[in-house]
Amino acid sequence: MATATSFLAFVLVAIVASRKKQIFVSVALLAISTAITFTLYLNRPPAKIAEPEYQPVTVDVAVAVKERLRIEVQAQGTVTPMQETSLLSEVNGRIIEASPSFAVGGFVSKGEILVRIDPRDYETNLLRAEAALKSAQSNLAQEKGRAQVAEREWQRLPKGSQRSQEAKDLYLRKPQLDQAQAQMLAAQADLNTARDNLERTNIRAPYDALIRAKHVELGQFVAAGSPLADIFSVDYAEIRLPIPQSKLAYLELPGLNGTGNGSPIDVYTDVGGEIKHWTAQLHRTEGVFDERSRVLYAVARIKDPYAVHHPDKTPLRIGTFVNANIQGKEFDGIVTLPRFVMRAGNNLWVIDDSGHLHNRQVTLLRTGGDLVYISEGLDEGDRVSLTTLDSSFDSSEVIIESSTPSNKLNQQGRPIEQPGAKDAGKVTASVEPSADDSEGG
Repeated sequence: MATATSFLAFVLVAIVASRKKQIFVSVALLAISTAITFTLYLNRPPAKIAEPEYQPVTVDVAVAVKERLRIEVQAQGTVTPMQETSLLSEVNGRIIEASPSFAVGGFVSKGEILVRIDPRDYETNLLRAEAALKSAQSNLAQEKGRAQVAEREWQRLPKGSQRSQEAKDLYLRKPQLDQAQAQMLAAQADLNTARDNLERTNIRAPYDALIRAKHVELGQFVAAGSPLADIFSVDYAEIRLPIPQSKLAYLELPGLNGTGNGSPIDVYTDVGGEIKHWTAQLHRTEGVFDERSRVLYAVARIKDPYAVHHPDKTPLRIGTFVNANIQGKEFDGIVTLPRFVMRAGNNLWVIDDSGHLHNRQVTLLRTGGDLVYISEGLDEGDRVSLTTLDSSFDSSEVIIESSTPSNKLNQQGRPIEQPGAKDAGKVTASVEPSADDSEGG
């Protein structure tokens, strides 16, 4: 028991001694850190006040170049045939012959026989009509002879025996002669009808065409009025192009009667991964606005769309969806810039001779796309900032990093790689037919 008590006492004494040692070490470390901090504070360097250094902003600029250009209004549409015909049979009969081109997608020339209907009944009718005509002609000749004999007999009669004019006409066989002439005319009409019916057994193409659909086959019996084939002309094709009301001022539209020499139109689309172009002409407008979309449809015509007469060209097939650039009116004194340089309220940054930025408001043609066309507010040689800056930079000094003429910039504001891409004497601008113009336009 005594041994246990002594052990406990020893342990308690050791614990107390250990705590005193920890307290001593902590106090010593705190004193040392305080001394080091005080020493550093006494040896601190004196404070220096530095003046702020202003660095001018570096910008790229476009030098305004006024040009004479034509506004190109962009539109889209589907190629449709100018002429389309549904061929019907005019006679009854069985189809005994068909042209090798009589197939869907086959090209046929004007006057080419597509199908032939059995003509035997109509040949027989023609022979009967010819015989009836000869009989009528013979009857007429006989009546003419009888009339001549009657006239000579009438002249020999005493004058007192000659009565009324009706009696004279009857004696001279004029009613019989008129009847014979009428019978001959009727026989001639029957002959013409028989010839026409025989000719109608040959179904011919009314123009150079492509067969869209066929409804009969060889050996099939058809009645008058039966559909035979649907064809459309390959001489010309048409495209209905919607023009918004806001873009009409840029175009030279044809009159109500149309025109054969309208504005040229560049038609293009993707064919097998390659952009193909065709030339069309603005032929006419439909004359009324669409009530829902408020657009006016202009109709463009394309000559020889299937390249029948120009085999080296790419055909433009009916039903193709295409884009179109319609050449419009010519404007003078226009500066072209990328759209991203415009700020709210038709403002842009202009750099003066002293190298400072100034906000300037300009007047735009109402255009869409990635380019803007400035008609007023810029002079020749004005430097416009291509770098996007906020309103806090107003009157700030800038350093010009690069300078490019405005007519040598692409839509991204970069210099055009090939300077010859634009002709100085023939410059065009694009106008997209969006329903709502952008804020700047």
